[in-house]
Amino acid sequence: MSTDPLLGLLQFADGLFPAGGYAHSFGLEYYVQAGEIRDLAGVEAFIRSHLEGTAGPCDAVVVVSALALGEVEDLDGCLALDETLDAMKPVAEFREASRQMGRQTLRVAARLTDHPLLRLVSDSVESGGTPGHHPLAFGLVGSALGWPPQVAARTYLYSTTALLVGAALRLLPLGQLDGQRILWAAGPLIERLSRETEGKGPADLWSFAPGIEIAGMRHARLDARLFRS
Repeated sequence: MSTDPLLGLLQFADGLFPAGGYAHSFGLEYYVQAGEIRDLAGVEAFIRSHLEGTAGPCDAVVVVSALALGEVEDLDGCLALDETLDAMKPVAEFREASRQMGRQTLRVAARLTDHPLLRLVSDSVESGGTPGHHPLAFGLVGSALGWPPQVAARTYLYSTTALLVGAALRLLPLGQLDGQRILWAAGPLIERLSRETEGKGPADLWSFAPGIEIAGMRHARLDARLFRS
């Protein structure tokens, strides 16, 4: 891997990275099948709720917290943060999606870098010692590659938004330009939420997205599904 932090950031946040996010819609598929989301405006509202209700105040804060813990190689702190995040994901499909994406991220990162903490956490995940959630893994990679905390948070939120846009384009009759419009419009919100992670740590985590969580639970009972969540 290049030692250039920007190139590393682009690689780990890119849709080509094999984390498995393409297989998940995080409740969007249920809303579409139920007829509650039919157009671009509905997708924008869903993404805004996801970012404001969980990705920003919870996942992005985990990213910057993990980055800080990685800088001091605090393994116990990382494991405790991972368990806290696991407890804050009540929907089984969402929880497993985050674990899967984190596990894959850690596997790749442990092989591409020589960062000892990444290897330790990856080994713990493989042995079943810790869940290995994606925000934790992303933050630890950021620590290994020297990403500024706010940049890591902003990139994580953008990557999350892009994942949801990709799902929307497969579920609805939207064009590529529609997808770019959604991403462009989400920019100010992503920037604000990333700024709000400054100075925050594990004690500041919160999440409130009951509608999306209910959609995630109902998604598991759909007769036909394109996505795993």
